[in-house]
Amino acid sequence: MKVVTQLSIFLENKPGVLAEVASELADKGINILGISVSDTVDHAVVRLVLTEPSKARDILESHGVLVVENEMAQLDIKDEPGALAKTAAKLAGAGVNIEYAYGSAPFDGKARLYLRVSDTKKAAKALK
Repeated sequence: MKVVTQLSIFLENKPGVLAEVASELADKGINILGISVSDTVDHAVVRLVLTEPSKARDILESHGVLVVENEMAQLDIKDEPGALAKTAAKLAGAGVNIEYAYGSAPFDGKARLYLRVSDTKKAAKALK
């Protein structure tokens, strides 16, 4: 398990806004490693794991975007039935709650997960 920084940004929920943000990050050489988008009535919450989160935060804030930073657990698990169940059980056994999660398509027989957990230190210990 690796601890990474996630940026949560709050964007107007209309066509083109996410494209503008992604283009701005790309223009500055920042790669999006993980993304989750949730919509509400008047805005979208976009959660991003990026190659340069501090630089991205500064860029986004300079454009008036509200940015919240959180620690995330990044882990690669086997791409097979039951892998998530085993991981979640280990965390539960350590008293660690998974508040939310998102992931990527498999690569090299593994899937990458980003987990917002109640305690990253306990999570790291449980997943060693």
